[in-house]
Amino acid sequence: MRIAIAELKQETNTFVPFTTTVKTFEDQYLYRGDELLTAFGKARLEVPGALDAIKEAGATAVPLLATMAMASGVVERKSFDILMGEIEQRLKQVLPVDGVFLALHGAMILEDEPDAEAEIVRRVRAIVGPGIPITVSLDLHGHITSAMLQPDVAYIGYREFPHIDMYETGYRATRLLIDWIQGKVKPVMALAKRHMIFSPDSARTTVPPLADIVAEGRAMEARGEVLHVSLFPVQPWIDTPDLGFAALVCGESREAAQGAADKLAKMAWDRRKEFEPEVTPLDEIIRIGLTEQGLTVASDAGDTPSGGGAADSTAVLAALLHAGADKADRMSICTICDAEAASQAARAGVGKTVTLQVGHKRSGLGDPLTVTGKVKVISDGTYVLEGPGGNGMVGEMGLTVVLAIGSIRLNLRSIPHFEWDIGIHKSVGLDPAGAALVFVRSPSHFRASYAPIAARIFLADTPGPTGLNMRRLAFTKVTRPLYPLDLAND
Repeated sequence: MRIAIAELKQETNTFVPFTTTVKTFEDQYLYRGDELLTAFGKARLEVPGALDAIKEAGATAVPLLATMAMASGVVERKSFDILMGEIEQRLKQVLPVDGVFLALHGAMILEDEPDAEAEIVRRVRAIVGPGIPITVSLDLHGHITSAMLQPDVAYIGYREFPHIDMYETGYRATRLLIDWIQGKVKPVMALAKRHMIFSPDSARTTVPPLADIVAEGRAMEARGEVLHVSLFPVQPWIDTPDLGFAALVCGESREAAQGAADKLAKMAWDRRKEFEPEVTPLDEIIRIGLTEQGLTVASDAGDTPSGGGAADSTAVLAALLHAGADKADRMSICTICDAEAASQAARAGVGKTVTLQVGHKRSGLGDPLTVTGKVKVISDGTYVLEGPGGNGMVGEMGLTVVLAIGSIRLNLRSIPHFEWDIGIHKSVGLDPAGAALVFVRSPSHFRASYAPIAARIFLADTPGPTGLNMRRLAFTKVTRPLYPLDLAND
């Protein structure tokens, strides 16, 4: 049994002014051929999960290409075709295969195509031919479309948010593929959608209302009604038709699968008003953090790299300085992605005092902020994720400098990367557990890593393209009515 494996993963944000290129993918990782078999090390990600399922089955993995870009703007068509073209070329060279496993995100948008995942599957199908099973793992924030439902293709999404089951999802999708090849199952897919969006923090699988809908999906599986239930609260920061919550069900009876999908989508719609986020004013968070005991952790939700933001907003740093956090007795930690400022500080050297213009150079959403501080650490920005989300994954922040602005520690890096993990700070000598305040550019995933050490957690309604308030975004292409932008009745 020969199973081809490929990954091409990116989450698009259409509200940012920059595009995603091949370099954006290379900045994270780009593995080719047999590199896939060892390059991930102990990382708990989809491809290692798939490889383990194949090994357990005594099958042969046929690795093609694996790459991931940080969430960013729309993907350039030329760059997409370069990467997809290489996958196609490698797949042609290894035929025949008995099945294909693809690790995709589900919310990739190209310059000229709003449904990249559907195109990826079509292009793979054109090579392997009809009847060859294809299974696809997806992020829980995928934008699921009817065009993705193609013959002999099955999808399985993450079950957890925060995302702590990437490995398990790759394993489940590949295990389904193996059973399919062996004739044990014959999957069919069913989709039901509701046009509603909400902040990711409001759609955690661990708390109501989504937790209750997840529980019903798991119960359907346990009763043997369907094979797999996947729920997609969707990446909300994409302006594209048919945007909304999706229930995608894999079963062996189309009628049963569609019935399950319809029920789950209706459950979500009926509880739509419960998905409103709870936000706290930025100045109030800082006041609490500087006066209360223990660690205060807050989401700088408006400009998160995991949602596609440039991570260069100065709103938090400016507020900390205004509140006098630089003169406080305890440390506050925040981040800004600014390659130019990081390079300037690194050239000055450790121990030197520098005055920098930081922020807003990539996003263009405001003016840079002038700060003066001492260079404490210079790093290449490589770190390992320690928490349950992507555990063991190697992250790349590029040239990184820790700038001490009094009691404030600015983690100044060159490349946007996941901020949900404490590893980004520990790798440069910062201890979040000992701080008064840590601001994290993550809409929700940070809870998995920070909850064990935080005395309290807040969401700050900061400005930017990944904001908590969906009503502030200038949607023009979505299908209307769209809740909560529009008043929607049953």
